[in-house]
Amino acid sequence: MTVLTSLAQLAALPQPIVLAIGVFDGVHRGHQSVISAALQRAAAVGGTAVVMTFDPHPLRVLRPAVAPLLLCSTAHFCLLLDRLGVPHVLLHPFDATIATTEAEAFVQQIIVGCGRLDSLFVGETWRFGKGRRGDVALLARVGAAVGYEVIGIAPLMLGDEVVSSTLVRAAVEQGDLARAKTLLGRDYSVLGSIVRGRQLARQLGWPTANVEVQNELLPPTGVYAVQALIAGEWRTAVANLGYRPTVAAAGEALALEVHVLDFDGDLYGQDMEVRFLQKVREEMKFNGLEALRAQIARDVAAVRGVDGS
Repeated sequence: MTVLTSLAQLAALPQPIVLAIGVFDGVHRGHQSVISAALQRAAAVGGTAVVMTFDPHPLRVLRPAVAPLLLCSTAHFCLLLDRLGVPHVLLHPFDATIATTEAEAFVQQIIVGCGRLDSLFVGETWRFGKGRRGDVALLARVGAAVGYEVIGIAPLMLGDEVVSSTLVRAAVEQGDLARAKTLLGRDYSVLGSIVRGRQLARQLGWPTANVEVQNELLPPTGVYAVQALIAGEWRTAVANLGYRPTVAAAGEALALEVHVLDFDGDLYGQDMEVRFLQKVREEMKFNGLEALRAQIARDVAAVRGVDGS
């Protein structure tokens, strides 16, 4: 998958362009319905599918005090799109200039940038442009005049609720991993870089990867059955998400430590995706390292019995 950063780069792609536009934080099932429709259209017309989003999240610019915690970092977002078969993603910079651009002017920028635009796919409720004046009806009016089609995808319903990033955030924050999985169509995961720690876990006989998480939203603290992506393979693992009260000093930052079962290798400097399957227990303070070592052994035994399918 290629990553683009400006509308001007679209004209160099094989024409025509089929564009799916949205914020798409988390790439949940509702987002996937918009993206998959665009992919199908591109295949049908012999065009090039592009998913366009905004970086940073628009609320980070418009209302930073109430901007939501993100479900996935930019790098993780691109990884998730790649798995869906998206060939190109456009990370359009979002700043004060874009925020104050009239909707009609922004649409014209898109049209010029694409070269030959076949169609636009958006969620029916998507709004854009200054004052959020832009909507599907505006896109369709311009499209009818210049010759591209607009397809508004209806919201995806789960019972009587619309699948949304807000619902996913609430599920993750509450530790309801099953509900998050239903909304996302996959287990909730985070992406981070593996950094060096104090090597204490290795001394205890249970070496861990210290994952410096790129995502901003994490489930509640505790010990989890997880899977870690290593060299393209999902490996069974146990993770401690918390403040390590047995060994860490008060005030230390939240940490994600992952012990990959039956694995011995050097992962430093690599990125690791960790998907959360099930909570095993709450984080707790133990009376000494031997008690901690024994509990980790029990955690590992518990995680071996978790079905990650």
